[in-house]
Amino acid sequence: MKYTTLGNTDIRISRICMGCMGFGNAQTGQHSWTVDEETTRTIVKYGLEQGINFFDTAIAYQAGTSEMYLGRALKDFAKREDVVVATKFLPRTADEIENGISGREHVKNSIDISLRHLGMDYVDLYIYHIWDWNTSVEDFLHGLNEVVKAGKARAIGIANCFGWQLAEANDIADRNGWSKFVSVQNHYNLIMREEEREMNIYAAERGISLTPYSALASGRLSKRQGETSKRLQEDAYAKFKYDATADQDQKVINRVMEIADKRGVSMTDVSLSWLLTKVAAPSVGATKMHHVDGAVKAVELELSDEEIKYLEEPYVPHFLEGVMAQNTPAARNAKHVWVKNGEQSK
Repeated sequence: MKYTTLGNTDIRISRICMGCMGFGNAQTGQHSWTVDEETTRTIVKYGLEQGINFFDTAIAYQAGTSEMYLGRALKDFAKREDVVVATKFLPRTADEIENGISGREHVKNSIDISLRHLGMDYVDLYIYHIWDWNTSVEDFLHGLNEVVKAGKARAIGIANCFGWQLAEANDIADRNGWSKFVSVQNHYNLIMREEEREMNIYAAERGISLTPYSALASGRLSKRQGETSKRLQEDAYAKFKYDATADQDQKVINRVMEIADKRGVSMTDVSLSWLLTKVAAPSVGATKMHHVDGAVKAVELELSDEEIKYLEEPYVPHFLEGVMAQNTPAARNAKHVWVKNGEQSK
C-alpha cells in the first residue's frame, strides 16, 4: 500500500479509502444490499491487513449502523491512532428548523451521535455531507470549528458541492480564523468526469485532497457485460445515476475491458489506477474480500500516458444526477436520497 497526506494536514492516509456505505443493517436504511456485522468485521480486518488505514462512513448510512459496525470492528482489530476515520453529517431536518435548532447546534449534536455510534472520542475527518440551502454555511463552519477545537475532529471536509461553494466556505473560514475544509468528496470516475471542469483544478491549486465516491460507478467499471451482483440488481439509486447514459458509458467500459485483457489485470485495477492519477484516495466500497484485493492491486498498477488517453477519449459530457442534481436553491426542501428512517438515528 502507498500513502499520502490529507490536504495540508499531517494526517497520513492510504491511497485507497475503504468506503463503508455497504456496511450496516439492510433492514434499517436506504439500501437493501448492505452486509451484516460479521461480514463487515471480516472485510475491515482484511483491509487493515492489506495496509488500508482510511475508512469513510456516515451517520446516514443504514441509519447509523454502518458507523456502529465499523467502530466495533476497528476497536477489535486496530489501534485507534493507526487508523483514519471519516464520517459525515446531514443537513438540518425540518423539525430542527421549525424548533430553531441552529446549524451550529446541529453540527455539535450530530458529531456526538456519530461518536457514540463509533465508540470513539474523536474522528479524524468530519465531512459536511450534502449542501444545506436552508442553513448558512457560516453557521455550519462555526459549529465545525468548535468541534475541532473540542478535539472531536482533527480536520473537516465537504462532499457533494460545487467549486464555488467550497471556495466561498473556505474564504469565510479564513476570514474568521476557523478550520477550513481540507478535502472534498464528490462523484467522480471514468464515466462521470464533470469534476474536471472546475473542482479538480481548484482543489489542486489550494492543496485540497480529492477523495471521490462511486469510484467504480457502483460496479459498472468493474464488471463485464452479463456479470451482475446484488447491488447491481437492487441499487435503484445507482440505476437512476447511470442507466440514462448506459450506451455512451459502455464505450468507455469497453476500453477498460480491452486494457485489462491486454495487461492481464482486472477491470477494477484499470479503473482505479486511472482514478489514482487524478485524486488522493478514492473511496472504494467493499462487500466482498475480492473487492479489497482489486482496490489494493490498483495502487501498484501504472497506466501509460497512451492508455490514459485511450480511456478518456470516448467520454462525453453528462448531466448531473443524484445528490448534485439537487444542489440548487429550488430543491432546498426536496426529499434527499439519504432522508429515510430517521437520518439522525440516536
